[in-house]
Amino acid sequence: MIILVVNAGSSSLKYQLIDMDDESVLAKGNCDRIGIDGHIAHKAADGRTLDEDCAFPTHTEAFMKLVEALTKSDAKVIDSMDEISAVGHRIVQGADVFDKSVLVTDEVIDKIDELRELAPVHNHAHALALRACKSVIPANVPQVVVFDTAFHQTMPAKAFMFGLPYEDYENYHVRKYGFHGTSHRFVSKALAEAMGKNVEDLKIVSCHLGNGSSITAVDCGKSVDTSMGFTPLDGVVMGTRTGAVDPSAVTFVADKHGFTPSEMSEYMNKKSGFLGVSGVGSDNRDVQSAANEGNKRAQLVSDMLVYEIKKYIGSYAAAMNGVDAILFTGGIGENSWEVREGVCTDMEYFGIKIDKELNKSVRGKLTKLSTPDSKIEVWIVPTNEELLIARDTLELISK
Repeated sequence: MIILVVNAGSSSLKYQLIDMDDESVLAKGNCDRIGIDGHIAHKAADGRTLDEDCAFPTHTEAFMKLVEALTKSDAKVIDSMDEISAVGHRIVQGADVFDKSVLVTDEVIDKIDELRELAPVHNHAHALALRACKSVIPANVPQVVVFDTAFHQTMPAKAFMFGLPYEDYENYHVRKYGFHGTSHRFVSKALAEAMGKNVEDLKIVSCHLGNGSSITAVDCGKSVDTSMGFTPLDGVVMGTRTGAVDPSAVTFVADKHGFTPSEMSEYMNKKSGFLGVSGVGSDNRDVQSAANEGNKRAQLVSDMLVYEIKKYIGSYAAAMNGVDAILFTGGIGENSWEVREGVCTDMEYFGIKIDKELNKSVRGKLTKLSTPDSKIEVWIVPTNEELLIARDTLELISK
């Protein structure tokens, strides 16, 4: 059974074609610069590629090119879209409307579009892509939407509510939603399998660290708290995002700069974080390299990240009344030994001990880093959101 996984952005359309018989990736690619000029980069599993500029006025043209790449190009992997059993879509914001993956209907697409105010960069683009996909993919091919926020719908009200008047929650849906749920769900289950235990028997702190980062408390397989909030701006310091900031600092800085609310949002989302503090850039690799060369601002933001992650681990240990394992995933979590070592150093109170030499030698591979006498296990667990989307899709269409 073959499933197409789609991750649509405002100007991009990333995809993977997965054979669910062995969960192998047959092809993957990205239709980029939609609405600007257009480009496709497509690669088959055997190394054949398609790389060319295209006209992508809308997502519909991008989907048409995607179909052509998969079925007719020199890098094709199937003869017809009739060979595809289903399409799975990643959706960023499902709010408190969607607490699980669902089959796509016109009503579901409309509801996703209605939630655009909660994720203006993503949800309208998702709706456009869903409608475009329906116009291009054969009508008999079922489609499924998988929500980043769904995993966090198990959080109790005491964790997701803000101290604003209750009417703001009732009238405007202002609450913590959390993100990266697809990743946190995948890696927590993968960790349980690696430990030879049931995820329902574990208390896990899942650290998804990348250009955007979130820490999640996973208790018995369910999210009970997470660092990102109403939007993906909250939590630890990130590539270009501030992370958590005193709201009064926000209004103070906006007043000093003369920013409108939208300009302040842009400032906090795209000009802050690693970039704003270090002055070096938004990529942790560049920041770490500069820190190693003695750049004090780069070292500062690296220290901030490690310190903030430590605080979340401590608070989630309190929230769950214990921790069995800590996992690192995402671009930074899987590849930065410096961040992993920093987080796990000076954590004697928790009994955390890692093999530092092993930690330095591993990148992007499922690995247990903790020593045999560590009270809490520490792991690298590579994430695979596309595979989880494909699995959800398969499960739904099988029913």
